Amino acid sequence: MATTADIRNGLNIRYNGKVYTIIDFQHVKRGRGGAFVRVKLKDVKTGRILEETFDSGEEIEIVRLDFRKFQFLYKDGDEFVFMDLETFDQIHVPSDLVGDNALFMKENETVDILFDGDQILGIQLPTFVELEVVETEPGIKGDTVTNVMKPAKLETGAVINVPLFIEQGEKIRVDTRTGEYVERVK
Repeated sequence: MATTADIRNGLNIRYNGKVYTIIDFQHVKRGRGGAFVRVKLKDVKTGRILEETFDSGEEIEIVRLDFRKFQFLYKDGDEFVFMDLETFDQIHVPSDLVGDNALFMKENETVDILFDGDQILGIQLPTFVELEVVETEPGIKGDTVTNVMKPAKLETGAVINVPLFIEQGEKIRVDTRTGEYVERVK
């Protein structure tokens, strides 16, 4: 067990049965009374941010999380099937753990899966993915003065806004963190 003296940004701890990452902390010394540590925690599974206060010297449980490389194989009903790139074992991940990442995952895509021991906490896609536009309205020539966007359906089924010059069949780069168009891929 560690104490509050070991707290630093980016440290993973178990608190109230959940795994959190420390985003920010501040050591506060009061005029009278003991010092305390004010901590901003981010839930690893849900992404919710929580502010907590620990007394100075209080024990905390540090958790070691592992990222492992997996390849997305296919969707099987309400689960996604991934293959470990080192052992070639296949695992089934429920769709609620995949979340919105499913909108930008195509088959044979390499992803990082976050583990706490043998328990899956989440999935992290590459920052940028290249996807093909399968459906969009044709752009109107000469309508490029302003930054006008139009909806486009991608090969994974996601619908994002793209500039007017993007046409059906073109490959584009998408930011998986925001779900926004980045650039056209040549």
